[in-house]
Amino acid sequence: MAEQKQKQQVGSKKVNELRPLDNGINITVKVISKKTIAQRNRLAECLVGDDTGIIIFTARNDQVDLIREDSTLVLTKAKVDMFKGSMRLAVDRFGRIEVGTPASFSVEKDINMSLIEFERVDVVV
Repeated sequence: MAEQKQKQQVGSKKVNELRPLDNGINITVKVISKKTIAQRNRLAECLVGDDTGIIIFTARNDQVDLIREDSTLVLTKAKVDMFKGSMRLAVDRFGRIEVGTPASFSVEKDINMSLIEFERVDVVV
């Protein structure tokens, strides 16, 4: 049992450790808010976070039904997408979303990783 728990911790990250185009992320977050963007295409943007910061999570299709405010989500094989120069957390068809047990941490709302703008710079060698 201890070995299994240790395997789950390997590769897990905190919100403040996320970087552009990261993938294969295992993370546990708490949902702060949810806003439906497109009803027809089933798209929602959720503000999620942990004890180190918050980030916008983009939920698609069946994922929208799983997400409720103040619930805890366990994201497996998540990825960071870039949208207009800012980071968005997402789970595609290779990843998994599970509703977990209520989180014991309080969310750090002062550090929003989605507000940090990144610019792509091409370097010629």
